[in-house]
Amino acid sequence: MTHAELTVTLPDGTWIKDVSTKHPSATFRVLAALPGGDAGFGLVELTASDPRPVLADMEDHDAITRLELLQAGEDRAMVQFETTQPLLLFSARESRMPIELPVDIVDGTTTLELTASRDRLSELGRQFDAFGLEFDVEYVSPRAESERLLTDRQRELITTAIEMGYYDTPRESSMTELADALDIAKSTCSETLHRAEEKVIKRFADDQLRSPESATVETN
Repeated sequence: MTHAELTVTLPDGTWIKDVSTKHPSATFRVLAALPGGDAGFGLVELTASDPRPVLADMEDHDAITRLELLQAGEDRAMVQFETTQPLLLFSARESRMPIELPVDIVDGTTTLELTASRDRLSELGRQFDAFGLEFDVEYVSPRAESERLLTDRQRELITTAIEMGYYDTPRESSMTELADALDIAKSTCSETLHRAEEKVIKRFADDQLRSPESATVETN
């Protein structure tokens, strides 16, 4: 399995791009979404200093065929809508790649976190191209199950070290105190902790420090 983070820019002419760029400080949180044959249905939580003009622009957009206000407040509203341009949903449907919700859309862009095979991610990229969605790959990295990263003993040691303030600044416990707390030799404690730290740091580097240039989602 592969974990990827994509920043997606919606195309001009779609309701979400037009309305969100007109109100760049508003946040559209998609809570639920379902693609139909030639339309899409969604539930959105809108957050804005004044939701009323945003809702009015949504209702006036040609791509919104139905809009129902479910809840309204001073700075937020909950709406259910139907649109003829659910391009994210169509891309997900055609690539058979589910998009994890909720998804926040601000000023015409959204960030997606996806976990799938590389083939499936590549197909999603091709569908984004087909539907006119621009995207940037923030990172792509292998994603192993967290339970496999550390042994039980290593997890226990890391957890105890955190609880005892071993990683605090200034440090609140020593290696000797940590070893005594776990009733193991200091040398064993040091070696086990070093191996655990090595795994955690390398995983962090793979997930967070990998440059976007080295991460690709094939689109052809």
